[in-house]
Amino acid sequence: MNLILLSEDDFIGANCVQLQGRRFKHIVEVHKASVGDLLSVGLIDGPIGKGTVTSLTPDAITMELHLDQQPPAQLPVTLILALPRPKVLKRVLIAASSMGVKKIFLINSFRVEKSFWKSPLLSVERMHEYLLLGLEQARDTVVPEVLLRPLFRPFVEDELPAIMEGSPAFVAHPGAEEPCPRDMKRHVILAIGPEGGFISYEIEKLASIGFIPVSLNERPLRVETIVPALLARIF
Repeated sequence: MNLILLSEDDFIGANCVQLQGRRFKHIVEVHKASVGDLLSVGLIDGPIGKGTVTSLTPDAITMELHLDQQPPAQLPVTLILALPRPKVLKRVLIAASSMGVKKIFLINSFRVEKSFWKSPLLSVERMHEYLLLGLEQARDTVVPEVLLRPLFRPFVEDELPAIMEGSPAFVAHPGAEEPCPRDMKRHVILAIGPEGGFISYEIEKLASIGFIPVSLNERPLRVETIVPALLARIF
């Protein structure tokens, strides 16, 4: 936990917070904090700064805050991701959040199993938990927006063209002749399919609205590997 994230519910005064539970345990066991220590803190969707430990009991820690910095700049990308297996989804959300992605669409694909859409990991609370873990790692506070789109064709035909407007759009596809671009200096739309890639029909639908199929290399990679690899390559 490189940044201790705070919510409005933690405040017990104008600039004072009290923490219990997971964050308290981490501060005590990992940071081994004591009264007077300074810790890196940040307000969810707000500024970051330092928290001075003012009291420490067996059950809670109290800090006085000085929040005077802005969170790091977001990555200029909208990520469109075919819904992966639930356990993979957790790792992907943490990675994307750590890297500064702020908008993620989870979409359907022929190769996405129907049971994935019934996973409890898709609850707002569970996904929020994973996104916060990514923010804590990267010293960021701005929570990414995750939107579920369980119908592929209506999303591509009716919604995606407006999302793409003014931005180059790429779809990762094994065997694509076009190499993945590097060092883009503008907002990008990036679509990543399930393991094995989107089927031909889906690639054709995406291409018909302006997506360019690109490939990273000859190796088919797992979703949790290709997401950070592509983001690092493009930006």
